[in-house]
Amino acid sequence: MTEKNLKDRRFYKAQQEIDFVEKQSSTPQTQDPAYRLAFQDNDFLLREELRPVRFQLELLKPEMLLDEANIESTFVIYGSARIGDKESAQKKIDAAKTERDLEIANRLMKKARYYDEARKLGRLASECGINEPDGKRHFVVCSGGGPAIMEAANRGADDADKESIGLNIVLPFEQAPNAYVTPSLSFQFHYFALRKMHFLLRARAVAVFPGGFGTFDEFFELLTLIQTGKMSPIPIFLFGSDFWNRVINFDELALEGTISTKDLDLFQIVDDADEAWEKTKEFYALKDC
Repeated sequence: MTEKNLKDRRFYKAQQEIDFVEKQSSTPQTQDPAYRLAFQDNDFLLREELRPVRFQLELLKPEMLLDEANIESTFVIYGSARIGDKESAQKKIDAAKTERDLEIANRLMKKARYYDEARKLGRLASECGINEPDGKRHFVVCSGGGPAIMEAANRGADDADKESIGLNIVLPFEQAPNAYVTPSLSFQFHYFALRKMHFLLRARAVAVFPGGFGTFDEFFELLTLIQTGKMSPIPIFLFGSDFWNRVINFDELALEGTISTKDLDLFQIVDDADEAWEKTKEFYALKDC
């Protein structure tokens, strides 16, 4: 450090302080955990009382890296980790040992087309994504980073030679990022709440493919945020009229009086990627692509 320039730092950077620590002599005092720098002390950072700090770190890290990558907005794609392509569906059919297993496998085969639609939507959003003069990028594909529908979304972006985001979550069983997520945009979360927050902070359109509890959780939370006015409306697409009209009776929910009839306008049911992308363009009055 110097004292000549008004812009020079007057304190050492954290990394420099770490270098100083590594050169210290080893004594009983310097070897005790109490002497560790707090930000280098994992045992301290993982204490129960430090949860608020970990929340903040998990909010900040993706936010800062996405800002540095000039990602202004995203096209979020939700969907099942079990609906793969036709090849994976056929393997489940071949492995079925009971009538119920075979029925489930056959239904997954029927839904395998949604893998192709998610891949196509990822490609369309990536090819037509807007780049501003200052380098800010829009409609960058964002998925949960896992297999099946999530993989298809990232794969579509890869087909267009574009970057895409994966927001993975730590689970008791193995959960690895799919191979199509851009490595520098592949994030891992401990807290579901922070992960869901990052899904929507930059979202300008959301596609919800058939899925299970996780997909329903993300979808209904999104609807609740818009319904209650906490979030401005964005295009929300439910892919698969046959699936959604069968597993949820939205009209009955409105007739029961537990939601307003106008809440049914918060989302649109579609069956193909072209329709979803065209409606996204209409919503934002986009003429390109």
